[in-house]
Amino acid sequence: MKGLILSGGKGTRLRPLTHTRAKQLVPIANKANIDYCVEDIVRAGVTDIGIIISPETGEEVKAYLGDGSRLGAKITYILQDRPGGLAHAVKIAQPYLENDPFIMYLGDNLLDGGIQHMLEKFNKGGVEACILLTKVPNPSSFGVAVRDPSGKIVRLVEKPKEYISDLALVGVYLFTPKIHEIIANLKPSARGELEITEAIQNLLEAGFVVNAEEVRGYWKDTGNAADLLDANRLVLSRIEREISGTVENSEIVGEVQIASGASIKNSRLRGPISIAAGAVVENAYVGPYTSIGENAIVKDCELEYSILMQGSRLEGIARRVDSSILGEEVRVLGEVERKNTVQFFLGDRSTVKI
Repeated sequence: MKGLILSGGKGTRLRPLTHTRAKQLVPIANKANIDYCVEDIVRAGVTDIGIIISPETGEEVKAYLGDGSRLGAKITYILQDRPGGLAHAVKIAQPYLENDPFIMYLGDNLLDGGIQHMLEKFNKGGVEACILLTKVPNPSSFGVAVRDPSGKIVRLVEKPKEYISDLALVGVYLFTPKIHEIIANLKPSARGELEITEAIQNLLEAGFVVNAEEVRGYWKDTGNAADLLDANRLVLSRIEREISGTVENSEIVGEVQIASGASIKNSRLRGPISIAAGAVVENAYVGPYTSIGENAIVKDCELEYSILMQGSRLEGIARRVDSSILGEEVRVLGEVERKNTVQFFLGDRSTVKI
């Protein structure tokens, strides 16, 4: 079996961050989103993984993941020259996939319960596809699956205008090579894409069995700022205390990870918090569900429920910074007097003075 991770797309809902980076490389608890995807597939026993990349961000993804050995995988890169839909990604990946069954995994997914249970059912045979589902409050924003009273999948619809089901496809699929025959006969949808939901529906109409499993634990599509912060919260809620950096005259409470080379001085930390190598926290309060990236600086201010990326600097802010995302090398500077709160969502190399 092979893996196929989709790492294209423009990430428009995460702009301005994605003006300068692939959305799959945005960090969650100081680790890129795509790392979690690769690790999940590798844990399921699949190490031969293809990565679909785009012309805009492909080189960045390749530079980050390399040959995959860091994560225990062997990675092959496949260029998708235009956004053509999920089924189009499978179509261009066919020379790599050959006649092997495969896992398709969207690279901005975050799954707590993993895919092992899904793979075990699929490997028993008798099905041509398996889809992963979860209940959502807004099914019109997703591809959805309809089950009959026995639980059998009978219909899939992409972003239905009227309610037919609240079971959304979360972006993880298992296929046999039969899907290539189906995709070869697909026509572009109204939005000009080859839809994977239509391909799976055609499998059903041809009499093939499609199995479904539901997400175990949490699932997050990290496509917008609110979901990215919540994904960061969910991952941090599972960390354990590990202090390898330098701590001077500071109070640390709860599950806090401080990487080697980080420095904490005259500060209060209330976990869960992740602080990466080279980061400096001085004369500051850092509250729960915060990630501070490599070589970032937090000084003379208060911060919580936020993500600071590599090289960002937050200093002398009068109000508590909350629910914020600062891209790489962002500088937010101000006075020390503190009052109320303030919120930021800033792209790379921004400068804000307050």
